[in-house]
Amino acid sequence: MGLFDFLTGGSGPEKALKLKSKVTQKYGEPSTRQKALQQLGEMKFPEAVTVLLSRFTITVDPLTTDADEKEHTFELIKHFGQDAVAPVSAFLKTSDQATSWALRILQELLPEDALMGVITDTLQHLSTRYTRDPEKKVVLLHHVLGKQDPRVAPAVLPFLEDMSDDVKIAAINVLGPLKHEPAREPLLKLLTSEDTARRVQTVALAALAESGFGVQGYQEKVQAALVEPYSLDKDGRIQRRP
Repeated sequence: MGLFDFLTGGSGPEKALKLKSKVTQKYGEPSTRQKALQQLGEMKFPEAVTVLLSRFTITVDPLTTDADEKEHTFELIKHFGQDAVAPVSAFLKTSDQATSWALRILQELLPEDALMGVITDTLQHLSTRYTRDPEKKVVLLHHVLGKQDPRVAPAVLPFLEDMSDDVKIAAINVLGPLKHEPAREPLLKLLTSEDTARRVQTVALAALAESGFGVQGYQEKVQAALVEPYSLDKDGRIQRRP
């Protein structure tokens, strides 16, 4: 630590980390929190971004103040430019909170190809880990819905086995239009399993009909699971009647 650091209370990164308690202070004078946010926004190192991101993990009263502060924090982080990408990507991967804010920041800072790389990498990371709250997975899966990037389907496929029905449904909705062959059998297993919730089966039926996959190996079980307006055609594919 240099003399300047000693006189001013530590190095820049250390000063940023010391402000976290003020940034995440839910009660007391809002001006204390707001001043800390502004100080962090004027710093020039990634630790400041990491601390700014912690503001998205709390909610304060009144909600108008909370919304204003979060928008201001978003703008402060955005002004870090490419220096913010690594800490925001790390936050997206490790925090179960504020996923939508992290995605919104990255959308501002990254081209589409790089953004999809961060998201699919995060999905692969999440697919091997249990999370009590499925919201983060659902938000990320909704974000890749309709994307044709070749990295999406392999990253989404493991979520067909997630414990949360909401996650399964989000994953099915992504995979159906992609016609990803490795998803055929997992989708058929979901559709025909006695343990699968009816609402998940309904979405699986729609996805299989959209994908055009055949039901070879599962024909009898699929037949038993069919409901209106779905049927099997002569080629062993699920079709939806108009």
